[in-house]
Amino acid sequence: MTQLVSNLYARRAMAQQADAEALDKDPTVAAALKIARDKVLSDAWIEKQDKRNTPKPDVAEAWAQTAYKAKPERFKVGPEVHARHILIAGTDADAKAQAEKILADLKRGADFAKLAKEFSADKSNAEKGGDLGFFAQGRMVPEFDAVAFGLAKPGDLSGVVQTKFGYHIIQLQDKKEARVRSFDEVKDELVKDAVATIVQDARVAYAQKMQEGVDIRAEAIANFASQYAKENPKQTQPANAK
Repeated sequence: MTQLVSNLYARRAMAQQADAEALDKDPTVAAALKIARDKVLSDAWIEKQDKRNTPKPDVAEAWAQTAYKAKPERFKVGPEVHARHILIAGTDADAKAQAEKILADLKRGADFAKLAKEFSADKSNAEKGGDLGFFAQGRMVPEFDAVAFGLAKPGDLSGVVQTKFGYHIIQLQDKKEARVRSFDEVKDELVKDAVATIVQDARVAYAQKMQEGVDIRAEAIANFASQYAKENPKQTQPANAK
């Protein structure tokens, strides 16, 4: 933050010096200032219009409901399972033996979440008792996927499942059959799409209206762009250019 403020002060001091030397009268500098001013003002104007055209929540939700009803096939999802697991890293005999011991403990009534926190090598979910949440078919590695989706009812345990990550013990928590997601499930994303679409359509309408009766000369624009690029090579050079 201190560096940012220092840079701003330095920029201000240099700009004041440039003013003192009348650099703003230089045609190239004057053109660049005009372009910069136009950009700041146009961005501010666009932001103002966007705020004005942002629909009220009830309007956006009505738009979202219409979109939902128009193409329900968009919201189809395949079967999903909610599972948790314990991963013992490694593929050697010792790792397999440890996994088999944990499985035996679970079958005798040991607490799955507690053992996951203590032994699971998958630290992304070990603290959550190995909980993986809901996931669709194909999301996990094939060996894990096949076993998880093959479990029948909540609470069922797998055997020891070997994957490239090591040995897993999987417990089914819940299942969802293939279905169409409800409006409530997709409401937030559809409302967000509605707002973006309505605002963007308004922008396009403004742009078209402003161009009515305007003679846009492609040759003049090309000539201006070419000349500006020659006079301002640093501003027109691609960001990834060496």
